[in-house]
Amino acid sequence: MKVIQWMIITVVVLGLLTVFVGMPMMKEQTKKFSPEETASYTENGYNLNVVYCSPAKKNRVVFGELVPYNKVWRTGANEPTVFKTESNIKINGKQLPAGRYSLWTKPGKDTWDIIFNKEVPDWGVTILSGGAETTRNSSKDLVTVSVPVKNIDSVKERFTINFENKEQPYLTLAWDKTKVNVPISK
Repeated sequence: MKVIQWMIITVVVLGLLTVFVGMPMMKEQTKKFSPEETASYTENGYNLNVVYCSPAKKNRVVFGELVPYNKVWRTGANEPTVFKTESNIKINGKQLPAGRYSLWTKPGKDTWDIIFNKEVPDWGVTILSGGAETTRNSSKDLVTVSVPVKNIDSVKERFTINFENKEQPYLTLAWDKTKVNVPISK
């Protein structure tokens, strides 16, 4: 009986160490290579904010290899990308209520699916899969839109999310020689 009690105590202690020491250390270490960035847009009555981690290209083939085509990506590195809006908006014509969402993408050669999910999981991928499988709960997807891919002339070394204001605001995602623009309206 005592052996079983010690085994249970050991498992509990190891689990607590992993949660309270291991995960914070892992997040801190990974952000040295993929730093946390913030993009904000506060014009014309919009108050939008995106927090993401920015991995580097490092002479790798990004889309189609590092980030596979037609597979959901946590959109950046480390924790999932978080999109926040303080008012109701439309994403490519689809209603997105005010709130905080995880932002996922499904890159393709010609189009990307942009997914706004009601849940924001801690890490975004499973550790056991080596980062290949996301922790996204697809039943919590609120808005999914498809946008065309634009090829850009110069290589963008770091994955970047930003806002552009043309005739309306656009959420832009760019990395390597690929860029997508997601239209936002009221």
